[in-house]
Amino acid sequence: MIKVMIVEDEKPILDLMKHVIGQHDHYTIVGAFTHPLEALACLPDLCPDVAFLDVEMPKMNGLELGSKINELSEYTKIIFTTAYKQYALDAFKVYAFDYILKPVTPAAIERITNRLVKQLQLTPPTKQPMKNVSIQCFGGLDVRNAKGEVVRWPTRKSEELFAYFLCHPKEDISKWHLTDLLWPEMDESRATHNLHNTMYRLKKIIKEQELSIDIQKTGEGYLFHPMDQTYDLLVFQQFDLSSLQDRQSTGGAENLCAMYKGALFDRKDFLWKAPLEERYRKKYTELVCKLVELDMASTELPRAVGRLEEYLAVYPLHEEMNVALMEIYARGEQKQKIAQHYAKFADAYRREWDMEPPREISEWVMRVIGQ
Repeated sequence: MIKVMIVEDEKPILDLMKHVIGQHDHYTIVGAFTHPLEALACLPDLCPDVAFLDVEMPKMNGLELGSKINELSEYTKIIFTTAYKQYALDAFKVYAFDYILKPVTPAAIERITNRLVKQLQLTPPTKQPMKNVSIQCFGGLDVRNAKGEVVRWPTRKSEELFAYFLCHPKEDISKWHLTDLLWPEMDESRATHNLHNTMYRLKKIIKEQELSIDIQKTGEGYLFHPMDQTYDLLVFQQFDLSSLQDRQSTGGAENLCAMYKGALFDRKDFLWKAPLEERYRKKYTELVCKLVELDMASTELPRAVGRLEEYLAVYPLHEEMNVALMEIYARGEQKQKIAQHYAKFADAYRREWDMEPPREISEWVMRVIGQ
């Protein structure tokens, strides 16, 4: 296994990098830091094989940190992450192994890994390598242990309780709130008994599967602590949309979009999830809209088209996004693509709602394609 240290001053991007790198079989993350000086102090104890360093950091930038690491640990390979191509030459002046342009994608990590494997002369493991614990909330609830095995829940209620905790990390949740949530029709005594048993089963499965998650008992409730575990919903909660101002600030947003695989806990009939599902759908929509807006401002039309197509693969009947995609086709005078896309949209709309698409959309299409 290749021991990895990550230094990135923006916490949401750090979490996203942990997620992307941690999913690769060849890596084990031994340290992740937002402060360069803290990373430097821990370097002798961690002995990383590879250090992923953000270039643009306050107090000590990545180039300075890379030089310090070279002095202290000659064998640690430096890989810079940056939104600016012009740093590439400077990166190699400090004997960097490579550099990656943000956003950091699985494809970029795979490219780096292939180089590392050849240079370090790593041999493929003879048995299935250990992976990081994986928790996915968008597109369905999928929890896998460090062996990559799906976690099987002893009861439906234990799964639902775990899902609720995932939505409310580090919150002191009253036991009375949980009993009302999970057993609303049951009398207080029996509901409290069920909660106690379900909590016992949940803690047992977390321990058996080594999920590195802690559930603490508080005065009148419980507190869910994800420890060092990251997951798509947690990263979504931490991401600040106001930080997305220009093309140079899109790294975290790009990876966030890649994490969104569908509605929150899709296909799970948790009654309490409806408002949360809508909240994150809106946040995802706003995120895609902002990225498309930045793409359009920099005339990167193919990139904008790709984003909208990915969005519509999840929400095919979203009217504004369908119109936005056809408007981009209109800018390129691609009338055939407009007609083809509208036909597909209209057919899906009729099958889903048993009615014609909104008249203003159909009239706009007919006007633009000249029919």
